[in-house]
Amino acid sequence: MPAVVVVGAQWGDEGKGKATDQLGSRVDYVVKFNGGNNAGHTVVVGGEKYALHLLPSGILSPGVTPVIGNGVVIDIEVLYEELDALIARGVDVSRLLVSGSAHVIAPYNRTMDKITERFLGKRRIGTTGRGIGPTYSDKINRVGIRVWDLFDEKILRAKVEGALEQKNQLLVKVFNRRAITVDETVEELLQYTERLRAMVADTSLVLNNALDEGKTVLFEGGQATMLDVDHGTYPFVTSSNATAGGVCTGSGIGPTRIDRVVGVIKAYTTRVGEGPFPTELFDEWGEFLRTTGGEFGVTTGRARRCGWYDAVIARYSSRINGLTDFVLTKLDVLTGIEKIPVCVAYDVDGVRYDEMPLDQSAYHHAKPIYEEFDGWTEDITGVRTFEDLPENAQKYVLALEKMSGTRMSSIGVGPDREATIQRFDLLD
Repeated sequence: MPAVVVVGAQWGDEGKGKATDQLGSRVDYVVKFNGGNNAGHTVVVGGEKYALHLLPSGILSPGVTPVIGNGVVIDIEVLYEELDALIARGVDVSRLLVSGSAHVIAPYNRTMDKITERFLGKRRIGTTGRGIGPTYSDKINRVGIRVWDLFDEKILRAKVEGALEQKNQLLVKVFNRRAITVDETVEELLQYTERLRAMVADTSLVLNNALDEGKTVLFEGGQATMLDVDHGTYPFVTSSNATAGGVCTGSGIGPTRIDRVVGVIKAYTTRVGEGPFPTELFDEWGEFLRTTGGEFGVTTGRARRCGWYDAVIARYSSRINGLTDFVLTKLDVLTGIEKIPVCVAYDVDGVRYDEMPLDQSAYHHAKPIYEEFDGWTEDITGVRTFEDLPENAQKYVLALEKMSGTRMSSIGVGPDREATIQRFDLLD
């Protein structure tokens, strides 16, 4: 099974890092194909917790080559900080490859992100202010800076001049801020080049050659399906394609090379930032899920919005991504709840929707239609086979599987790497 994709099936924070890490020892390459350092993975290995933001989680697996693909936008300072933190903990990071075609987050991109978000006021998107969106905008507007450009000062200076010509007009005349100089920007970017040079490669060629040789390549999505710029809850989305289709454009491999697509989904639902969230809870159950599940952002520390499992979203994610498997995470968080509601459809102004309403207004007004399932009280964190789960936990998983449209191949019952039940082999 040479090419496997792992994507988030909700709004992010589903546990993709753990899912990828579980497969890491059985793969040769782990590739991040979209996003930037606006999202994070928490991976627990041997009781040690690692928070990764920009790096693929495969960097924690010995013998695996981690790759940052061309679809990623890179804050090089953050990249170095993460690498140095791992080196200090004894992790070998020497295998890391970075696409020369990936775009670089320039200092002015971070500035524009923070200023424009504040300027939007109540209409804010809820960005992390790390310059991700403005960098993707520069990419589409063809004024972006790519990693290759850092090794040619003449080209770099010309690109910075072109980008700042418009941005300084906005900064000074609209936002009443000081102009950013070309020299200070070029000077900051050039300080990163020497260390970066050894990591840069034509990663598309590397990955295609690896697949030709029968190597196993794992593609790890940042953010998640409902944050995809095309298929998410627009405009409250990220700036890249976080769905399985983004693998091809974000890494430079063809669609015929993908063999399996795994969606990671929580046993309940969370979201960070602004935007609609039909099953969101504002009562003690929302606080229970947040506290028990440790639902605080890896990158920002922001408390996540919490709600019950949404099968409508699960079915949508299964269809959009062409999922072959689900990895269900955090089942243990639901332990002790007497009756567990699951959203099976939406009510929009008296009309039942069994599938996602793509009209923005309709989705904003969607009310969940729930079915309740009996809960369990037994501690399941030590369970390693599906048959050893409490009967009601088994019934809950099987019900989610049936209404979500894809088999639940792996079930997380705790934060550690080993706290997993494997029903089906994800690489078989």
